[in-house]
Amino acid sequence: MAAVPVEEAIAALSTFSLEDEQPEVQGPAVLVSTERGSTISPIEYSDVSAYRLSLTEDTKALNQLNTLIQDGKEMASVLYTYRSCVKALPQLPESMKHSQADLYLETYQVLDLEMSRLREIQRWQASAATKLAADMQRFSRPERRINGPTITHLWSMLKLLDVLVQLDHLKNAKASIPNDFSWYKRTFTQVSIQWPDTDSMREELDDLQIFLSTRWAILLNLHVEMFRVNNVEDILQVLIVFAVESLELDFALLFPERHMLLRVLPVLVVMATSSEKDSESLYKRVKINRLINIFKNDPVIPAFPDLHLSPTAILKELSNYFQKFSSQTRLLTLPSPHELPPREAQDYQRHYLIVNHIGAIRAEHDDFSIRFASAMNQLLLLKSTDGADVEWCKEVKGNMYDMVVEGFQLLSGWTARVWEQCAWKFSRPCKDVGPSESQELSSSYSDYEKVVRYNYSAEERKALVELVSYIKSVGSMMQRSDTLIADALWETIHAEVQDFVQNTLATMLRTTFRKKKDLSRILSDMRTLSADWMANTNKPDSEFQSLQHGGDESRGNFFYPRPVAPTTAQVHCLQFLIYEVVSGGNLRKPGGLFGNSGSEIPVNDLKQLETFFYKLSFFLHILDYSATIATLTDLGFLWFREFYLESSRVIQFPIECSLPWMLVDHVLESQSAGLLESVLMPFDIYNDSAQHALVVLKQRFLYDEIEAEVDHCFDIFVTKLCEAIFTYYKSWSASELLDPSFLFALDNGEKYSIQPMRFTSLLKMTRVKLLGRTIDLRSLIAERMNKVFRENLEFLFDRFESQDLCAIVELEKLIDILKHSHELLSKDLSIDSFSLMLNEMQENISLVSFSSRLASQIWSEMQSDFLPNFILCNTTQRFVRSSKVPLVPVQKPSVPHAKPNFYCGTQDLNSAHQSFARLHSGFFGIPHMISLVKLLGSRSLPWLIRALLDHISNKIATLEPMITGLQETLPKSIGLLPFDGGVTGCMRLVKEQLSWGTKSELKAEVLRGIKEIGSVLYWMGLLDIVLRELDTTHFMQTAPWLGLLPGADGQMLSQNAGESPVVNLFKSATAATVSNPRCRNPASFYTMSKQAEAADLLYKANLNTGSVLEYALAFTSAALDKYCSKWSAAPKTGFIDITTSKDFYRIYSGLQIGYLEQSVQLQPNNHDMLGDSVAWGGCTIIYLLGQQLHFELFDFSYQILNVAEVEAASIMQTHKSPHSGQGWDSMLEAMKKARRLNNHVFSMLKARCPLEDKMACAIKQSGAPLPRIKFENTVSAFETLPQKGT
Repeated sequence: MAAVPVEEAIAALSTFSLEDEQPEVQGPAVLVSTERGSTISPIEYSDVSAYRLSLTEDTKALNQLNTLIQDGKEMASVLYTYRSCVKALPQLPESMKHSQADLYLETYQVLDLEMSRLREIQRWQASAATKLAADMQRFSRPERRINGPTITHLWSMLKLLDVLVQLDHLKNAKASIPNDFSWYKRTFTQVSIQWPDTDSMREELDDLQIFLSTRWAILLNLHVEMFRVNNVEDILQVLIVFAVESLELDFALLFPERHMLLRVLPVLVVMATSSEKDSESLYKRVKINRLINIFKNDPVIPAFPDLHLSPTAILKELSNYFQKFSSQTRLLTLPSPHELPPREAQDYQRHYLIVNHIGAIRAEHDDFSIRFASAMNQLLLLKSTDGADVEWCKEVKGNMYDMVVEGFQLLSGWTARVWEQCAWKFSRPCKDVGPSESQELSSSYSDYEKVVRYNYSAEERKALVELVSYIKSVGSMMQRSDTLIADALWETIHAEVQDFVQNTLATMLRTTFRKKKDLSRILSDMRTLSADWMANTNKPDSEFQSLQHGGDESRGNFFYPRPVAPTTAQVHCLQFLIYEVVSGGNLRKPGGLFGNSGSEIPVNDLKQLETFFYKLSFFLHILDYSATIATLTDLGFLWFREFYLESSRVIQFPIECSLPWMLVDHVLESQSAGLLESVLMPFDIYNDSAQHALVVLKQRFLYDEIEAEVDHCFDIFVTKLCEAIFTYYKSWSASELLDPSFLFALDNGEKYSIQPMRFTSLLKMTRVKLLGRTIDLRSLIAERMNKVFRENLEFLFDRFESQDLCAIVELEKLIDILKHSHELLSKDLSIDSFSLMLNEMQENISLVSFSSRLASQIWSEMQSDFLPNFILCNTTQRFVRSSKVPLVPVQKPSVPHAKPNFYCGTQDLNSAHQSFARLHSGFFGIPHMISLVKLLGSRSLPWLIRALLDHISNKIATLEPMITGLQETLPKSIGLLPFDGGVTGCMRLVKEQLSWGTKSELKAEVLRGIKEIGSVLYWMGLLDIVLRELDTTHFMQTAPWLGLLPGADGQMLSQNAGESPVVNLFKSATAATVSNPRCRNPASFYTMSKQAEAADLLYKANLNTGSVLEYALAFTSAALDKYCSKWSAAPKTGFIDITTSKDFYRIYSGLQIGYLEQSVQLQPNNHDMLGDSVAWGGCTIIYLLGQQLHFELFDFSYQILNVAEVEAASIMQTHKSPHSGQGWDSMLEAMKKARRLNNHVFSMLKARCPLEDKMACAIKQSGAPLPRIKFENTVSAFETLPQKGT
C-alpha cells in the first residue's frame, strides 16, 4: 500500500469535525495551575540588568518579596485549614487510668507536629516583618542612592503586607489553635518531667504562647521592625497614595488586586499615623475625606471564603494598640457593618445584593456575547483571507483585543459582586429563620445556616444562579478561543508598544523633552529597551504625503505587525521609567502618581504617559490568558466554611447548607424554564473548590470532603432531575390527551396547559466534567427513566388490582398517557421501547406465555367480584354493582399511594382526568370492553375467552345436581292453568304445584348460577361488538391494498383475478429500479417484492373473521349436550308432554315466576339482586336445548298473562268493574317485561345461532379468528369442536 503524502494527510485532517451535539451548558472546568505565569517573571527578573537601569537592588528585593509572598500564602493555607486535634482525642475510662502516661505521650507526639507548623509560621512572620521593614527603609532614605522602588515593587510590598494582615486575622479568629496549644502545653508538662534539658524548649513554648495569645501580634511586630532604625513615613505614604489612586481610578484590573488594596489600606493608615516623627503629614498628602469615602463605600471586604473584614472594625481595634491613631475620631466614628443604621444598611443592601443589579448584568452579558462572537467571526474571516489589507487586519485584531479586555473587566466585576455579596451576607446573618418558627426552634439553627441557608431568598438564589451561569459561560467562551486569538492579542500588544515607543516617544523627544537632558535620557532608555527596529520600515513617500496635516508634522514610522509580546521584565522597566519621568524619583512629590501639580510636563503628554502606563498592567494579564480566566471564573470560595465548622463544633454541615447545592436545588424546585439549562453551572463551583483545595490549600482531607459531597449531591441531582423530566413529559402528555371539548367549555382552561421546559440540552449531555471525571449524564438519565417508567407501570397495575373491573377505563387512559409520555421523551432520549417495558411488567415476555398479569387479574376479578356481584341492565347494555351485600366480602389490597407524576403529572391534570374516570367507575359496558381489548391485545385475549368458556362449562356442571334436586320436588303432573280461575286462581294454583318452599337456598343457588352463565354470555356479546368494530376498521385499512370489496352476503370479493395492488406496486417498482443501470444492489428490491407477496397472503388469511359470541354459544351448546338427556327428555308417546314434563324449561319457568313474585313483593327486589342476566342465561340454555317453543307455550307467567288478557277482555264486554285483577298489576307488569326480555334474547339467539345450521368461530392464540365451520352438537365439541363425522 502506497504511503499517503504528509500534505494530503494534513489536508484530510482539516475536513474532520471534532464537534458533537453536546450543548455548552457547563463552565470550562479546566484544571490550570496558576502558581506561575506571565504576571510573574519566570526567570526572576534576571534580564533586568541587561537594560542598565541600575535596578539591581530593586530586583533583588523584589524577588525576595515574591518568595516571601509565596511562602506566606502557604502559611495562610495552613492556618485557614487548621482543625482542632483535641476533639479527636480519646477519653480514657476509669479502668484504664494506669495508661494515662502513654496517652499523654501519644497526644504530645500528635500535637507536636501541628505545633511545629505554628512555630514555623511564627519564625516566618518574624523574618518577613524584618525583611519588609528593611526593604522599606532601604527605599525611604533622604538621599537617592539607588533607583526604586518600581511600581512592581510597590505591588509586592502591598501583597506581602496583605499576607501578614491575613495571617494575623486568621490567628485571631481560629479558636481551635489556642485550645490545641493549651492541651499541648499540658501534655508537655506531663511528658517533659523525665527529660534532662527542657529550658530551651520551655522558652520556645513561652514565645509561641505569647505569639498565639496576643492579638495583632504580627502587625505589632512589623510596626516595631519598621520604626526600629529609620522612619519609613515616606514609603508608607507612597503606598497609601498609590492604593488610594488605584482604588479611585480603578487601576486594579482584577478584583483580587482591588480587595487586597482595601484590606491593606486601613493597616497602612494606622501605621503611617502612628509615626513618631510626623503623624499628620499623611493627611496633607491624602485628604481624610478620600479615606472616609473609600471606607464608607466598602464597609465589608472579602478576605476568606467564609470570613470578611471590615475596614472600620480594623481601625477601631488597632486604635487600642496604636495610641497616636486613637486621636483620629473621624475615622474611628465610622460605623461597623453590624452598627449601621437601618436606612444605611438598606442602601448598602441594595448595592451588595446581586438581585438588584441582575437586569444590567444580563444586558451586559447579552451585548458582550454578541459582540465577542462577531469579533471572532471577523477574526476567522481574516485568517481565511489571503493578502488581507493591513489596516483592516489591524482593526480586526485590535477589536479582538478590546473585546478580551472588556471580557476580563466584566468577569472581574461579576465575580467581585459574588465575593462582596457573600461578605455582606456573612456580616448580616438572618435573624428570623422563618415566619412560622418559634423562638426556641429558631435558636436551634447553626450560625452557618443563618448566614447561608436561610439568608438567601428565592429571588436572590435565582439571581446568583444566573450570575454564576454568566461568569462560567463567558469564561468558557473565552477559554475555547484561546488558541484562535493568541496571535491577534500578541500582535496588538506589540503594535501598541511599538506605536508608543517609536512614534509617541519620538514626538515627545522632538518637542516637549528636547531641552531636558535627564528626561530625554529616560525616554531614550524606554525606546532602547522595547523598540522592535527589525519590524520598522519607513512609509513610502505617497503615504507620508497623505499623512501630513501641516508643515510641522513629523514623519511617522511604519512597522509590520509581529506576534512578539513584551516580556515581564520589559513591562516592569517601562512602568519604572514612566514613573521616573512623571515623578522625577521624588517620593514626596505632591499630587499623587499622575497629578500635575508642580510638573513641567504638558497635560496632553502626561495623559498619553498615564494611558500607556495603565495599558502596560493590562498587557501582563492578557498575556497570561488562561491563568487570568481561571482566576476570574474561580467561584470555589462559595463552598468553603472552615470558620463556621469550628464555631459550630460539627464535623461537616449537611448538604442543605451548602450554597452550590442550594443553587442546584433551587433550579430544580423552581421549575423555571430560563434557569433549567444553567442547572449544571453550580457544579463548577465544586470543580473550583476541589482545585483550590488541592493546588492552593494543598489539603487532601478538604478534597475528600468535597468529593463525598459531590457524589451525594450528584446522585440526588440525577434523581430530582429525572423526576422533573418525568413530571414534565407526563404533564405534557396528559395535557395533549385531554378532551378538547372539555377545555373549550372551561373559563380557566389555560391552567391545564404546560409551559415548555428546556430539557433538550440536558438530555444531550454526554460529558459532564466533575472533579476531573467525565460523567455521561444522558445515560444516567436514560437508565433512571427506564426504571421510573417500569415503576409507574407497576404502580398502575397495583392500583388496578386494588379496584374493581370498572377501573379498566382509567387504567387504559393512564397507560395511554404514559405511552404518549414515552413517545415524547423518546424524541430526545434513547430509552427502552414501551411495549418491552409493558410486557415485562405484565410478565408476558416469554414466547409461550399467553397469559399476562392483567389478564390474570381480570379473570380473577370476574370470578371473585364481577360475576357474583354485578347485575346486567339489558336496556343500557351495562353491568352495575348489585345493591345486595355479597355473601363473601371481596378481599382487595389497599390502594397504593404515589406522587402526582405517577398519575397525570400535576394536581390540576389529575383532577381533570379523574373527573373523566369517575364517569365510568360505576358500571361496565362498551367503553370498558374497548379498553380491555386494547390492553389485553391479541395475545392474552384468547386465554381470557377460554377461561370464561371453561367457567360456563364448570358452572353448568355445578348446576346439574341442583336442577336434579328441583326436578325431584316437582309434582308428577302439572296441567295447564284454567282460565275460569282468573289471575288470582292461577297464581294460587302455581304456588300449590311448585312446592319448593323448603328449597329456597337451592333455588337461590340455581338462579345465581344461571345469572353468571348469562353474564358471561352477555359479556361475550359486548366483546363481539367491540371486536367486530376493530375488524371493520382493520378491513377498511387493508382492503384497498389487497384489492378487496365487501359483497352482498358479507363475503369479500376481489377486484381483479390477478395480484393485489400492493404486490403489483412493489413488483413494478422493483422492475423499474432494476432496469436502471445505476442500480448497484437489485437483490434488496427483489426481497421487498417477495415480502409484499408474503404480506398479501398473511393479511388475506386474517380477514375471514368470525364471531366470538357464536363461538361461545356453540361452546355452551356442546357443554349442554352432556346433560341433554336429563334436562330435555324425549317424550315417550312422541307427542308433546304437557303435564308430566320435568325438562329444564319447566324448572326455569318455576324459578322465573318465583323471582318475579319476589321482585314485586320484597325490597330490595330480587331483580336488583340478579338483573337481566338470569333471562340471558336461562333463555340461552332453553334455546340451545331446543325447548323455546315448549317454554313459550307452557311457561307459568306466559299462561297467567294469557289468562289476564282474557279476563280483561271479558270485563270490558260485561262492563264490570275490574276488581278481579286488582292487586296483581305490578306482578303482571313484571311478567310482561320478562316476556319482552325473553323474546329479545330468543330473537338474538335465532339470528346468531340458528339451530338448524349452527355456526361458530374458533380463535387462534394470536387472536386471529378461524373461518366459520359447521359442527354437530356433541359432547366432544366441548374440547375441540371437530368436524362432523370425526
